Amino acid sequence: MLTPPIHLWALEAPLIPLTGGHRNIAFRTFGLSSDVVFKTTRREPAAIEWLIPVFTLAEQSGFIVPRPIRSTEGHLIEQGWTCEPFIHGQTCRPAEMARLGAQLSRFHEATKTIEQRPGFLVARDLTHLDRGGDVDLSLLPPHLVTACRKAWSKIAHEPVCVVHGDLNPSNIIWTADHRAALLDWDECRVDAALFDTMQLAPDHADPAARTAAAAWEVACSWQLEPAHAKNAAAAFLRLAARPA
Repeated sequence: MLTPPIHLWALEAPLIPLTGGHRNIAFRTFGLSSDVVFKTTRREPAAIEWLIPVFTLAEQSGFIVPRPIRSTEGHLIEQGWTCEPFIHGQTCRPAEMARLGAQLSRFHEATKTIEQRPGFLVARDLTHLDRGGDVDLSLLPPHLVTACRKAWSKIAHEPVCVVHGDLNPSNIIWTADHRAALLDWDECRVDAALFDTMQLAPDHADPAARTAAAAWEVACSWQLEPAHAKNAAAAFLRLAARPA
């Protein structure tokens, strides 16, 4: 089994595999005074470095974040692995998502001037470009590309900011002091705020927001989670076919 080079962080501890992620392999240490999580990453170093000031703004907005830990050589990535603190707490329940509203609004407001994450694009840019982040529209069937671009064109007027990009209950931990920790920032980028805010109450979100988010789920999963992407595509096309 592929395991992280924990010695490059000057650590020695048993490792426990973590489940739940579909795109990365993850382990946590056990028995340290402050345990950590190691995860595989597809990102370039610049894309991880970009998160550092973003995390500062997230903390100033009231969130706890798993700041990446540098190796003994000062690197955030070693042999395709990152390291971050293990955060203890209780997983968020769907009904609790709305509690993030005020903090999320502060975070979005604070990040309106942040430049795009290296290698990523705003969804509206993908109405005429093919590749950004985990999205490569050239690999999708033409009818899906057309439907995705139509969905994103309907939110082209939306102002942009930094979005977490994968805001769901499994990525939110309530700590012992009742604070929200946001995990798994892998899909973080500059994009329309609705990609985050609609997740607070998805059943009540604006139809254009729901459709745009569904299109993104299809496009960013197409290469990495093909079975999931095909199921998501069927749901997205049903949603896109509904009358406006």
